[in-house]
Amino acid sequence: MQGNCGCDMRGMLSFQILYLLSKKSMHGDAIAEEIGKRRGEKPKAGTIYPALKDLKKKNLIKGIKKGKTIVYSLTSDGEKSVKYAREYFIRCFADVFRS
Repeated sequence: MQGNCGCDMRGMLSFQILYLLSKKSMHGDAIAEEIGKRRGEKPKAGTIYPALKDLKKKNLIKGIKKGKTIVYSLTSDGEKSVKYAREYFIRCFADVFRS
C-alpha cells in the first residue's frame, strides 16, 4: 500500500491492532493476516510483535497463553483507548471520505 499511495501507513499499526482486538481476541499471526488483507501486505513478525509488546506494556491489551500460542484481547483501558481513537480518527479524517 505504501508504495502505491506514497504514504507510510505504519503509524496506523497500533490503532489497527486495537481495532481488530475490539472485534475479537486473536493471536499475533491472525492479527498480521487480517491487517495484510486490509493493507494488501502482511506485516512481518518484527513489526507486529514489538507493537503488541508495546500495547501490552501500556496496559491496553493482555495476552493469555493457550498452548504455544498467546491470544491477545483488550483490557478495559484498551477498550477506552479504541473508543477515543475512533472518535479522534473520525474528527480528523471524516471529510476525506465525503464526496
